[in-house]
Amino acid sequence: MRPTPRATLLFGLGVPLSLLLVLIDERLWPVAMAYIGGAVVVTGIDGILCTPWRAFAVEPQFPGLLYVGERDALVVRIGPPARRTIVELACDVGPELVSPPVLSGTLAPGEPADLTIPLVPKRRGGAVLDRLWLRWYGPLGLMARQRTHDLFATLPIVPNIRAVQRAALRFSARHAMHGVRAQIERGAGSEFEALREYVAGLDHRWIDWKRSARHHALLCKEFRAERNHPIILAFDTGHLMSEPLAGITKLDHAINAGLVLAYACLRGGDRVGVFGFDARVRLYAEPTGGTASFWRLQRATAGLEYHTEETNFTLGLADLAGRLNRRALVILQTEFVDTVTAELMVETLERLAARHLVLFVTLQDPGLHAIVDQPPTSMRRLAAAVVAEEFIRDRMVVFERLRRLGIHCLDAPNDAVAGALIDRYLAIKSRELI
Repeated sequence: MRPTPRATLLFGLGVPLSLLLVLIDERLWPVAMAYIGGAVVVTGIDGILCTPWRAFAVEPQFPGLLYVGERDALVVRIGPPARRTIVELACDVGPELVSPPVLSGTLAPGEPADLTIPLVPKRRGGAVLDRLWLRWYGPLGLMARQRTHDLFATLPIVPNIRAVQRAALRFSARHAMHGVRAQIERGAGSEFEALREYVAGLDHRWIDWKRSARHHALLCKEFRAERNHPIILAFDTGHLMSEPLAGITKLDHAINAGLVLAYACLRGGDRVGVFGFDARVRLYAEPTGGTASFWRLQRATAGLEYHTEETNFTLGLADLAGRLNRRALVILQTEFVDTVTAELMVETLERLAARHLVLFVTLQDPGLHAIVDQPPTSMRRLAAAVVAEEFIRDRMVVFERLRRLGIHCLDAPNDAVAGALIDRYLAIKSRELI
C-alpha cells in the first residue's frame, strides 16, 4: 500500500497553511497540527477501506497466435470486488510487441470486468508477456494497493494469413480469378481446350480445317491458359529489409503480400516455392502445387529470420538459377538505396532474366514522398526535399534500366502491394509470358 499523488498534495498543502497561520498568530499553531492529524486520519481510513488484494481474481485469456500487421488483444478478467473500485492495469511485454498503454476501468460491486490489452506485433518471432501490474485505489483516492500477476507466456508471431483468408473468400468461386467464361487466349504456351462450332465474331485463324472437313461443319479451337508453372517467391532478408515501415519491417510486409499471392497462384493451378537469401542462401522450398501446400509455404516463410548482413545478389540469384531446371516466374521482393548500390543487383538480374521471367518488387517509402510534397518553409526543409527527390530519381533510373532488360517492375505502397502483385500475376498469365 502506498500514498497517491492526491495524498501527497493533501499533505503538501498543510505546510504553507501552517506557516501562514503561524505568521498571522503564533497561537494558531494547534490548528495547523489538527490539519496534519486530520489528514493522517483520513488517509488511514481510506487505506483501511481500500479493497484487499485477495478480493481480486485475475484471469488472463491469451490469443492462440499473433499475426504480423494485425492487432490482437489479451483479455484480463478482474474481480468481482465488494465495493466500487477504480483499477489500473499494465502489462510488461517483450521487444517484439508495441508497449501497450496503461488501462483504467471501474469495477462495479459483485461484477467482474474485462479489460482488453492491445497486442500489436512489430516482427515475427515469440511475443513474451512477462507480468501484469494491477493497481486500485481507496474510496477517496488517497491510498493505492498494487499487485503483480506473473504470466511468463510466449505467443508465436507468424506471417499474416488473415489477408489470405479474405482472399480465399474472393477466390472461392471456381472461375473467380479468370471470369465465368473460359479464357480463350492464343500464345506460345496455350493449351488446347476444346472444339466448338464456328459463329460470327470468332477469329477465322482458329478454324481447324481438317476436323471441319471431317465433320462437314466449321469447327474452331478453344484454348486455355497454360498452368502448372513454377512460381518462386524470392525474399531478400538483408539489413535493408529489416527497416520498419508502418510499424512492421519491410520483410514482413513482403512475406504477407507473398502469401496472398501464393494462395492466388495455387488456386490458379501453378506451383509455388520459396527462396530466402542475404549474404548466403537461408531457405529454399521446392515449388509444389495444390492449395493444401499453402501451410507448408506459411511455415517456410515463418522461418525466415532477420539478418544484418549486406545482401549478396550475385551469390543468391546464381544459386537460385542453378536450382531451376525449367522456365519460371521469379518474384523478387527486395530493397535498394541508389544506383551505385544497385549496380551488381542489375547485372545479376540481367543474367537471371535471360532464362526466367523476373518480377522485381519494392515498397514505396511514404516518408520520402512526404518530404518532397511538404511546402519549403525553411532552408532545412528545402534541402531535405532536394535530397529526397534525388533518392526517388535514382529509384526511377534503376526501374527504367530493369524494364529495358525485360524485367517487370512493381513499386507499390505497403498496404496495396498484395493486390498489385495479384493483378500483375494475372496479367502475366493472360499474356502467356511464362
